[in-house]
Amino acid sequence: MKKIQYIAIAALMLFTTVSCNDEFMEKRPLDKINDGYYWKSVNDLKLYVNNLYNRNDLLARDDGWATMGPHGWDATDGSDTEIYFKYNTRLNGENTIPDNGNGWGTSDWEALRDINYFLDNYKKVEETAGEEAVKQYVGEALFFRAIFYFGKLKRYGDLPLSATTVTPTSEILYQNRSPRNEVVDFIMNDLDKAVNYLPARGSGSWNGRVTKETAMALQARIALYEGTWEKYHANDNFKAAVNQSAQFLEKAAKVSGDLITLSGTNGYPALVGVGAENGYRDLFNQPNYDSNKEVIFYRKYLTGASTNHWSGYSYCSGGRGASKNLIDSYLKLDGTPVAPGYDDATLLKAAEGRDPRLEQTIQINDGKHYVWEQANPKRYFIAPIFDGWDGDESALTGYSIYKGHNFRYTNSGDYSDVRNGLLYFRYGEVLLIYAEAKAELGTITQADLDKSINKLRERVGMPNMTTSVAIDPNFEFANLSPVIQAIRRERKVELACEGFRSDDIMRWAAAGELIAGKIPVGAKLAQWQGFKFSEQPLGESEVGRQEAFEGRIAGLVTDANGYIKPFKNTLNGGTEGYKFNVNRDYLYPIPTNQLTLNPDLKQNPGGN
Repeated sequence: MKKIQYIAIAALMLFTTVSCNDEFMEKRPLDKINDGYYWKSVNDLKLYVNNLYNRNDLLARDDGWATMGPHGWDATDGSDTEIYFKYNTRLNGENTIPDNGNGWGTSDWEALRDINYFLDNYKKVEETAGEEAVKQYVGEALFFRAIFYFGKLKRYGDLPLSATTVTPTSEILYQNRSPRNEVVDFIMNDLDKAVNYLPARGSGSWNGRVTKETAMALQARIALYEGTWEKYHANDNFKAAVNQSAQFLEKAAKVSGDLITLSGTNGYPALVGVGAENGYRDLFNQPNYDSNKEVIFYRKYLTGASTNHWSGYSYCSGGRGASKNLIDSYLKLDGTPVAPGYDDATLLKAAEGRDPRLEQTIQINDGKHYVWEQANPKRYFIAPIFDGWDGDESALTGYSIYKGHNFRYTNSGDYSDVRNGLLYFRYGEVLLIYAEAKAELGTITQADLDKSINKLRERVGMPNMTTSVAIDPNFEFANLSPVIQAIRRERKVELACEGFRSDDIMRWAAAGELIAGKIPVGAKLAQWQGFKFSEQPLGESEVGRQEAFEGRIAGLVTDANGYIKPFKNTLNGGTEGYKFNVNRDYLYPIPTNQLTLNPDLKQNPGGN
């Protein structure tokens, strides 16, 4: 490992001019810290770390760039399973090399500077009686540093590394980036310490702070991400300098397995809503999860104080719709796949006899899916709201997203007042990590499936998965084992519309199979041609709804089979599909001004 890995970092070689460089470096993190009076008590540490919880580049978004939700802008801006009202330009290969900024500008590294400043100074506190409390806040800072680096890793791959604050004379400002496998070693080391230092939640209610279980969930997520990235990118331009895929997959299996053991011992974390009619649906539409055993970490909604814009969790889809690709992935109630060309002429037909997670994920016009339960009279879903320019209230595909919609109100309220808690880690993801890591290692057993995938299926009443998976005509990958493909499908369905899919495609090196050349489609359009709201038993009273609906229907186009093409002709003329470049677009380019300041950084593949 390079000498520079554990020396200084923070704002790095990111700044637009050298003079700006020095000025920025000389600022104290948080800007109001007076070292002469600070670092005296454990409470000082708590107050400092509290600011990290409030940083938008750590918790509101994890990649230090303009994002919505906890998984980044790309996660909510479309994939093969979820379509935004504008197509995702990254998936279409439209990223260009920026002159500056783009996630690598001065402000994009301030969180790291603040974290490292804390870790450089916390030992000044002399309260011996508060040793355990000191450990807790150090653990929280290490957790946040891991989140910061993970976001940058996903965006850029190799990164500058350090465990202390940078000064204007730090040599790391003029060095190259550390290889991604070393970056993840660094992250794993931070999280090993965080897991050791942080208190467990155990059987109590959540207190709003990072816990041992939270750090374990993050560590398992990152280890799986990097283990599969290094495995599936082993022979392309994005490979790690040293392939440590097996090591990281073993770490993912170990940590997620430890959480499963904790669940069996302490009853936390655990799945909720098992056997309930809408147990899966109701996991995603609550304002408060303090006592929820499945939700390991979330951002609480507080009126006027802590709101969020995770627009996937809002009325009528939040400008996003599910794709036919996602709908086709849900198994039938008997555990077998749907046949190619199955009857999906209407929303009701598409959901008929399918995995219950389907009708708990998208809106169905069955007289049971609420729009607003407390309205008078109650309002139920009747038909999608088309047209992207309705933004928050549209689903261009016709498959409106129901998952995450809190319908227990009289109306939608203000867009800035989304009333759901914002989920970051839940136990269901941990079970999927365990199963995937074991399958990728080639060591998965029926017992492994029974304590992971089959727990998720049990919640919704689906048959168990076995290690003897039959070949499925809907499998997406020609050269992978049926077990791995079935686990990937389970992840696709269980985590649908939660923001994971884009990262999954990138770490599996799967854009060639799933994105390049693909034209996304939605539901059959014919079911809404000639549709009359007045003829529906749940007819609506909004003035002008019928006329607006007909105008929008007339503006939609379909493919040869009658499925809605949500981007009409805007995506490469509507005939070529996405132009994702598998030799370039798995990572973002480094801004040119940073390469000018430090040529040793080197550009990412395809960015020359």
